[in-house]
Amino acid sequence: MTGLFLTIVLGATFLVLQGSEHLSAYTKDGLPLNAGVHGSTFFILTGFHGLHVSVGTIMLLVILGRSIAGHFTPANHFAFLGVTWYWHFVDIVWLFLFVFVYWL
Repeated sequence: MTGLFLTIVLGATFLVLQGSEHLSAYTKDGLPLNAGVHGSTFFILTGFHGLHVSVGTIMLLVILGRSIAGHFTPANHFAFLGVTWYWHFVDIVWLFLFVFVYWL
């Protein structure tokens, strides 16, 4: 359960950092939503990813609560697996987004 807790902490940290980045881009860097294709693309891609990380973090919190309550057994843990699949999908999407948004 320690790994699950650390994953939730890292997901929340990612959201705080992304929010800070959005605020900085909007206020300090002069990149509003109507800044053309670049601004729109940046905010849409990273914003949707942030939304999915938010959903995943909430799902992980629920799974942590259910784990603490003893709802999962070696034979009955599909909800846990489903959430981990979702979380890893969001991770993989971030790898592609990071390259596309920040490197290219």
